[in-house]
Amino acid sequence: MRFLVFGETGQVARELVRAGAAAGHRLEILGRGDVDLRDAAACTAAVSETGAEAVVNAAAYTAVDQAEAEPALAAAVNADAPGAMARAAAARGLPFLHVSTDYVFDGTGDRPWRETDPTAPLGVYGRTKLDGERQVAAAGGAHVILRTAWVFSAHGKNFVKTMLRLGAERDALSVVDDQRGGPTPAADIAATLLTLAEGLVTGKPGGIFHYAGAPTVSWAGFAEAIFDASSLPRKPRVTRIPTSAYPTPARRPANSALDCARILETHGIAQPDWRAGLAEVLNELEAAQ
Repeated sequence: MRFLVFGETGQVARELVRAGAAAGHRLEILGRGDVDLRDAAACTAAVSETGAEAVVNAAAYTAVDQAEAEPALAAAVNADAPGAMARAAAARGLPFLHVSTDYVFDGTGDRPWRETDPTAPLGVYGRTKLDGERQVAAAGGAHVILRTAWVFSAHGKNFVKTMLRLGAERDALSVVDDQRGGPTPAADIAATLLTLAEGLVTGKPGGIFHYAGAPTVSWAGFAEAIFDASSLPRKPRVTRIPTSAYPTPARRPANSALDCARILETHGIAQPDWRAGLAEVLNELEAAQ
């Protein structure tokens, strides 16, 4: 298949390039120099002119704390841009796939969130991502909204790379232990998007799907797993702290676990084991040194 992908430098987009090439797909990747995501008309034009058979939006404004001070910019990139892409894709009969987030929920409760649960974002980032979901759905075309969480890879900025950097500098780290979720390898998200696109083309159901790693873990538990699996000569000690001890401009969901039953039932896609993905990412990072 031929894909048009927004988000050249993002973690998922970079893995899409790798996964797409391995599967024999042809991908046209658009970055900041190709399309200004603040310009909805430019997004529309890119989709209207493409020769691709499916469109994937892997671009987003992901600076959660900074979004509190830049709500208009976050809304332009996270809501209006995907809305314009989705409407242009619908007008041409092209499947549209959009990556969303666990931040559309308020993080209450203990059980994993289902696609049908009420949304209630805690901050600007979550609100703009939810608005993007609504615009994509309202466009009326064949679409998938893939909610995921705690994305990591060997590329870009993410928790794994931050922990490795800090772990090499410090003997001890304090990490939040009362926020829990499913770390998700970007490589698995990319492979899933390709599978979902193929499914849409063959008539499988679209709509909202949850896809996140298993098992559920806290940030502190994830940090310990990173250090245990790494080749750091000295493993830093992790002190488990509550969210209240690490205040941030934006509130985070305490419960980010996602119920991934629907994507398994309708597309045969199982939750990835983040521990296997972590091992692969650590191997890639060490090989690049």
